Amino acid sequence: MQHREEFLELFRLHVSRPGSEKLLEWLDTTDFFRAPASTRFHCACEGGLVQHSLNVFHALTDLFFEEGDSMESFTICALLHDLCKANYYKAGTRNVKNEVTGQWEKVPTFQVEDAFPYGHGEKSVFLIERFMKLKTAEAVAIRWHMGGFDDAAKGGCYAISQAYDAYPLAVKLHMADLAATYLREKGTSNIPR
Repeated sequence: MQHREEFLELFRLHVSRPGSEKLLEWLDTTDFFRAPASTRFHCACEGGLVQHSLNVFHALTDLFFEEGDSMESFTICALLHDLCKANYYKAGTRNVKNEVTGQWEKVPTFQVEDAFPYGHGEKSVFLIERFMKLKTAEAVAIRWHMGGFDDAAKGGCYAISQAYDAYPLAVKLHMADLAATYLREKGTSNIPR
């Protein structure tokens, strides 16, 4: 559980906001530290969600931290942006044709089982704020971290453009999420595509 320990160490080192310890206590009642980050793409493995969160933290701080930025805000946004994925995936199987034998075989997979369908970024913001108050820039960054992959943006919502124009942290978090997902996590899935 080295990823869990690194997550907790970084969070406690940089976040001192009221309610932060209660949020960590709640995380231990969820599958956050065991959950995958996706169904079968990046970090689709046990512990993938916390691994992805750490990769986003390192990408965000390594690539985008500038003088005047808040390490507390960077830590909160990076480590908690996908909190919506706690208690979100269930392990299962699917059939895949073996190209060598021509036989269908069951392979492990993860499936979405969303008991609280509230959106993606907005759900993370909601869950965090049950325990600690977010600054406006943090809430906006977490809400729009999916960029053009967000359902609202795909549907033609222009608020994402306004958010990125007004809050550089939102742009930085989105870019760090992309860097983590597509560069640092290539080949991290245990699930066949």
